[in-house]
Amino acid sequence: MCQLFINANQELWSSATRSLRIDGVSTSIRLESFFWNILEEISAREQLSVNQMITKLYSEYSDADLDVSNFTSFLRVCCSRYLSLIADGDLIRDDLLSLDYVDADSLISNEESNLNRRLIKLTSVCAIN
Repeated sequence: MCQLFINANQELWSSATRSLRIDGVSTSIRLESFFWNILEEISAREQLSVNQMITKLYSEYSDADLDVSNFTSFLRVCCSRYLSLIADGDLIRDDLLSLDYVDADSLISNEESNLNRRLIKLTSVCAIN
């Protein structure tokens, strides 16, 4: 199992820091290259630069009164959820349709159902062993 992960391109887990301006304030975000690649993919889908998309996410994140001190973790989870939704068939990876036009409520409901289904399956497998 580990070979699948440790033999991958090591650049994927190398960190990179990018500087950007959010609401007029200069800041920097440090993420692994893997996450920067996914953010670039999502940004292209949204027809935004990575900085523009991060600024948009930050604005929506702040407007939702979420803890802004954990924004980098939020970005990692966004990337992971994006890939999970693709893996579950709820999004098409090569689709150029903006995520603004997807039915978020339906996707979140399906995501919860898929998670519950996986947890039930995992629990039953663990109970057998």
